[in-house]
Amino acid sequence: MMTQTTASAGTPEGVPAPEDVTRVAVSTVIFTLRRDPHDDRSTVALPLVRRTRDPHAGLWALPGGWLNPTESLDAAASRTLAETTRIAPSYLEQLYAFGAVDRSPTRVVSIVYWALVRPDEIPSDVVENVAWFDAAELPRLAFDHNEIVEYALWRLRNKVGYSRIAHGLLADAFTLAELREVYESILGRRLDPANFRRQVENSGTLIPTDRFRTGSHRPARLYRYNQDVELADRGPLVVRH
Repeated sequence: MMTQTTASAGTPEGVPAPEDVTRVAVSTVIFTLRRDPHDDRSTVALPLVRRTRDPHAGLWALPGGWLNPTESLDAAASRTLAETTRIAPSYLEQLYAFGAVDRSPTRVVSIVYWALVRPDEIPSDVVENVAWFDAAELPRLAFDHNEIVEYALWRLRNKVGYSRIAHGLLADAFTLAELREVYESILGRRLDPANFRRQVENSGTLIPTDRFRTGSHRPARLYRYNQDVELADRGPLVVRH
């Protein structure tokens, strides 16, 4: 049976294995929004795990672990996230398979997932060897994990334009200003409020509620997403339990 990783061990790639064996690992890119205390803007952030052994000891890496022979890929992604970060996201989507021959000292194929979590879904206690980083300003990561994060960001920026994937970073009820902030954080640019309102209200994905958020400005109507619209289009695949 393949060895499971722990939070202190980091990701499994590089662990010695017979040369003729290809091992399968599962890793996850977890995105959330974090507010910068200096300019009060939100940025896309993700957790990384510091490796405690060679290869790449001391470098940061994506959370992950080996695929056990008796579990599904989805189950492995959920398990390794819980083991390394204690995060249990409500939304996980398979991103891509990374299997370049030279990506690890031994042959490892990584099935990479991505997850979106709200800030209030992140454990408040400190997890050993885990830290959060601005996704746009990462240090050099172990293996090909910089490339993996870059690809995940590209997918996120593309999907936000045609799916309701931004919902994974929002509370169940939100204002249009809060929704626009999510889009601006993901896309890395400002959006015209009037044009944004017109586009999202015409999209058919939002349902206005009878509730309002009050504060220093005039009350803002709260919206919710139409639950009949999928968070992301998974195509013809169906979830098998």
